[in-house]
Amino acid sequence: MEYVAVREIVDRIRMNIGQVIIGKELVVNQMLTALIASGHVLLEDVPGTGKTMLAKALAKSMDCSFQRIQFTPDLLPSDMSGINFYNQKMGEFEFRPGPLFANIVLADEINRATPRTQSSLLECMEERQISIDGTTHQLERPFMVMATQNPIDNQGTFPLPEAQLDRFMMKIKMGYPSAEEGLGILQRFQLNNPMDILNPVVQRQEIIDAQKAVSRVKISEDLLRYIVMIAEASRIHPEIALGISPRGTQALLKAAQVWAVIHDREYVLPDDIKAVAEPVLAHRLLLKNKYNAHTSEAEQLIARILNMITVPTEQEIGMV
Repeated sequence: MEYVAVREIVDRIRMNIGQVIIGKELVVNQMLTALIASGHVLLEDVPGTGKTMLAKALAKSMDCSFQRIQFTPDLLPSDMSGINFYNQKMGEFEFRPGPLFANIVLADEINRATPRTQSSLLECMEERQISIDGTTHQLERPFMVMATQNPIDNQGTFPLPEAQLDRFMMKIKMGYPSAEEGLGILQRFQLNNPMDILNPVVQRQEIIDAQKAVSRVKISEDLLRYIVMIAEASRIHPEIALGISPRGTQALLKAAQVWAVIHDREYVLPDDIKAVAEPVLAHRLLLKNKYNAHTSEAEQLIARILNMITVPTEQEIGMV
């Protein structure tokens, strides 16, 4: 698949989501970037800003299996992964798969579940497989977890552990709509819910092919070194206790490649890396001043790190 075909797939999904979601072009582009880069997304904002609706609109735009899991304090890992139960008629144990056996999984209000339940997602998010009673079950591709969470200072929430956060390619904030967008939302939903008439516009195999194609997007060695320098700067920064991991640098590379394709290029520029750096990297930082860990402090630190590092020139990257 050529990069032009990948961009056409992204455009189709974006237009379909636009029937439900008003505005939020940047948020939608970030979601689509994570999808094509085979990553997972964490949507965080206050209740009622459209997190769940955006995730459902993306899922309904693809001809893929979809499951929604409402996370609550009494949710157990087996409620998501499935169980082996004894079939009395057959006289043997039979596996009953849980909702994680789907292409697109919406983990709604993920931080309302206990840390034990949250950690049950680690294997499936990283390795696309689930181990149950000593048996490993492979998950069908594409596999994407779209999780929503309320701000961690809300009542009844459990902060996600660092290992869990590191497995999300992007953490995206919805934000409140503008006055004009708010008016458009009221008008669009006044008579009916456009979600009810939303239909798939891409096939499952198209998504798989697109995910394979973007890995061939060109990036120079100088830009790879630029990504490594960003990670190194975060690891030695005096305000950061835990910097960017190798998983984080790989996520930044993949996201930059997709971002380039979305903007009609088959090669990565420094601006592509800068554009996705904050949603890809900020949630992976563990600050020494933990009081600010859930505020915009991490985003500000990423911006300062980007300003500190010399950006490769056009002659150095040799792509333009």
